Amino acid sequence: MSSPKSADAARRAAAAAIEARGTEEVEWVRARLPDHLPTLALPSGPVVVVAAHPDDEVLGFGGCIAALLHGGVAVHTVCLTDGEASHTASQPADRALLALRRRGELAAALGELGGLPAPVHAGLPDTALEEYEDQACAVIDEVLVGTGALLCVAPWEGDLHSDHEAAGRAARCAARDRFVPVWSYPVWMWHWARPHDPRVPWHRTAMVALPEAAAARKKAAVARFTSQLESRGPGIGPVLPTAEIAHHTRAFETVIR
Repeated sequence: MSSPKSADAARRAAAAAIEARGTEEVEWVRARLPDHLPTLALPSGPVVVVAAHPDDEVLGFGGCIAALLHGGVAVHTVCLTDGEASHTASQPADRALLALRRRGELAAALGELGGLPAPVHAGLPDTALEEYEDQACAVIDEVLVGTGALLCVAPWEGDLHSDHEAAGRAARCAARDRFVPVWSYPVWMWHWARPHDPRVPWHRTAMVALPEAAAARKKAAVARFTSQLESRGPGIGPVLPTAEIAHHTRAFETVIR
């Protein structure tokens, strides 16, 4: 078991990697990922898609969600936190307002993808999800059982964001108990990693090509997250700058199995 000091050091290192200047999309384009990754077909359903924050599911898997819905596959979503800590606000009232705003953005974004049921909101604390993994696992388990899911899709456990990693672990915990396979989607990996990065399990990575209409729906959905696309304050840029959005508006999506 790691010590509290080593865990804190790991969190600081991960945060620094996410805050640092990231890999430009042009570098990923030059790597020609579609030429090197195996291609997966869209899964049959029902499918449960888990997110740590409102927008993770759209950034990582929104195109597939749109394509699945177009094909008549049932998709259900679970959002474990309300993303209330994405800005610098420290007052509880301000965080509550941001949480409400982000729930509204998510509803609008999912509407752009197609006819989805309302997301299940767990309301667990943003930036502290690793302390609530048991509760997250229980919420996901209930949705898996209630929907008869044949696949669970969740953030990748190696994404370097502690909430994403906790969400991924919780999803695997719930899915393992129900014998449901898991696909993991990266979010911040495209920012801190580089092509052929040894920290990425490329041997377990595959891509799903997106129909043009699904890719367009995803772009429209991403645009709904205005709180993440606008400046957070004087001298503070958006959570999702243009360079980051470029990683998530490709003609394909990537999953780790």
